[in-house]
Amino acid sequence: MAGVSSKELYEFKKTLKELANKRGRGTEFVFVYIPPTKQLSDVGKHMRDEMGQSANIKSKQTRKNVQSAIAVILESIKLYKQPPEHGLVLFVGMIPKGGPGTEKMEKYVLEPPEPVTTYWYKCNNEFFLEPLEFMIEERDVYGVAVIDRNEATYATLKGKKETILGHLTSGVPGKHKAGGQSQRRFDRVIEDLAHQFLKRIGDHMNEAFLPLKDDLKGIILGGPGFTKKDFYEGDYLQYELKDKVITIVDTSYTGEEGIREVIAKSADDLENLDVMHEKKIIQKFIKELIKEKGLASYGEDEVRHNLIIGAVDTLILSEDLTNMRKTFACPACGYQKEITVKTQVEADNISERCPNCNEALKEESSIDLVDELVEKAEEMNATVEFVSTETEEGTQIYRAFGGIAAILRYYVDY
Repeated sequence: MAGVSSKELYEFKKTLKELANKRGRGTEFVFVYIPPTKQLSDVGKHMRDEMGQSANIKSKQTRKNVQSAIAVILESIKLYKQPPEHGLVLFVGMIPKGGPGTEKMEKYVLEPPEPVTTYWYKCNNEFFLEPLEFMIEERDVYGVAVIDRNEATYATLKGKKETILGHLTSGVPGKHKAGGQSQRRFDRVIEDLAHQFLKRIGDHMNEAFLPLKDDLKGIILGGPGFTKKDFYEGDYLQYELKDKVITIVDTSYTGEEGIREVIAKSADDLENLDVMHEKKIIQKFIKELIKEKGLASYGEDEVRHNLIIGAVDTLILSEDLTNMRKTFACPACGYQKEITVKTQVEADNISERCPNCNEALKEESSIDLVDELVEKAEEMNATVEFVSTETEEGTQIYRAFGGIAAILRYYVDY
């Protein structure tokens, strides 16, 4: 997304996930979408009017919580002379932490990655996130097809996600060795069967891609032989789709593997798509990994060490990482130990004791593991790249390398 760094986009997505999981006991969550052209004085007047209207809410607790949330919004917008470049979005509400009486006021002030287009105020028991989710959604779609005489597979590529839409087989027989009239008749039968197969491919692709044509940025065709060109040059694709074919590439494979090969070989045509940027980074990491003295590092402890000594050029983190870095301290002597946990429950069950005075260690502080590693990377001027698990490569980083990897500036011997 233009103008938004990988880290900023990760943080924005992370906040949206947090907001999506919050629920109120009543319609006491308050949210306001403020376009960049909206006068904040008008927003303040509207909020004061809503404060007066909220006096009519029957439930005393809900009335109190709504009024408190509106008061927080009024105080928050006083910090701005005018809305930021893309506007402002505020989410405020009493968030239950357990049973009744455990609610705590929380406030989220977001500057979105794209301009807010409509002023919107509402109270509900959950936050309205669709406009923000739409902003970060990759809307450009590519059609991809890999075709040969025996089979065809067609798919879409949207953002980082490849979706296989269909797979067809031809049943076209191979060469006939009879010779003479029989040979010519058989050849005509084969050519007719091949034509019918290409027509069937076209029918299926037309049915799949025509509903997407307004969002379809292009179509890429691939395959190991000449059949893909016969398909393109014939009248098999509907003319609006045929006009969207941007390149035809040779591949060694068909099926799903062929789809991935087509995407990889079309990097120049897809260079603005997130998936290509992500694939190139991970491919560079893998290339270094298989070298005898390659510039690759992975795993939390090893990557943290390399960050501390300034050896990391590019830090690669999975968007699915949710681990926390906890600091436990001895209440008697001050000894500290840092431990990574997946959940707070895991942290609560830790029964470590101080090696100096045998006192039970107590949790002293906590930070998201991602935030800790990013902070260390920024201190050493390392680039930070977040990768999703929507691609095969991103899934490999998460599953095989624990979601933490790095490309190094220089070789580190362990």
